[in-house]
Amino acid sequence: MPRRTERHVLPDLLQPGLALVFCGTAAGKRSATERAYYAHPGNLFWRALFEAGLTPRLLAPAEYPQLLGYGIGLTDLAKRHSGNDDELPRDAFDVPALFARIERHAPRLLAFTSKNAARSALGHAVSYGPQDETLGNTRLFVLPSPSGQARGHWDIGSWQALGELYRTLHANG
Repeated sequence: MPRRTERHVLPDLLQPGLALVFCGTAAGKRSATERAYYAHPGNLFWRALFEAGLTPRLLAPAEYPQLLGYGIGLTDLAKRHSGNDDELPRDAFDVPALFARIERHAPRLLAFTSKNAARSALGHAVSYGPQDETLGNTRLFVLPSPSGQARGHWDIGSWQALGELYRTLHANG
């Protein structure tokens, strides 16, 4: 059963001037317990960051605050709930709050870590890769979910394409 709390399950990792912000749907149960993003051992998020050249070494989930030093931030659509997407209440995703955070911090790129996250935020079907629309000046990108439960849709190629775009944006930042 998803957990409802009075405060955010995981704090946002945001600041102005970031090259890239990742947005998932909600913290998984393991992430909520460990108070670290993408903490389940079956989740490929941290390995994908490293393999795509977004981090110089493989980081552990507990090291997530170090991402700011690489121009990378983290957030979720559901800040007060944790669990699998199918366990979350219908009102768990706060899209206006996400848009306000992105508008306030204005990263150059927002990457959704699943089609479900992107569809829920944007209100329409999406494909993997860069999107035609933007949120203000923030470009959008959709990635295959790194979750172990979505392994059938996994493709590192989209993550590597994001890495190339990130390096371009970060270098020109």
